[in-house]
Amino acid sequence: MLSESARATAAAESRFRITAPNSLPRSVKVVALDVPSEKTVKHLAAHGWRSASFFTASAFASAPHTTAEFSMQGWLSDLTGRTKNLIDEVASADLMVMIASAGENAQAAAIIGEACQLHHVMTTALVLGAENAAEEPMAQTLAQLRPYANMLVTAASEDYIADMLTALRA
Repeated sequence: MLSESARATAAAESRFRITAPNSLPRSVKVVALDVPSEKTVKHLAAHGWRSASFFTASAFASAPHTTAEFSMQGWLSDLTGRTKNLIDEVASADLMVMIASAGENAQAAAIIGEACQLHHVMTTALVLGAENAAEEPMAQTLAQLRPYANMLVTAASEDYIADMLTALRA
């Protein structure tokens, strides 16, 4: 009698083999929403990620004036300071990870989140410093993120965020 391994490698069983390569890595975009979270994002970017790109949105934390013409052209910056088109970045993403600091302004999540909803891109929001934040500032940050995050997590440390990015196949 043949063993299971021998039977599985037999010519008769080869028709059941999957010949396609393993799935491709995800295209993950990681965005710092405020100045304190920029340091974390820059530090995370130094790790060897397969398919993650890192940006900041803190320079654009407030919405444009209603009298000004609105453009998505400059709503993100890469870590070298070059502005990036938010819509282009979202359109090429499988997942958008937004990182905010507890008690900080996270209004940029609204614009990023709406662009992600438009392109059916999943969003994750991670909040740093929750354990040290007062209840009211923390609640304000969560309220700004909640409508635009498919998954909302309070992160205990930068290491937790790195572990999350690994789990999300960044």
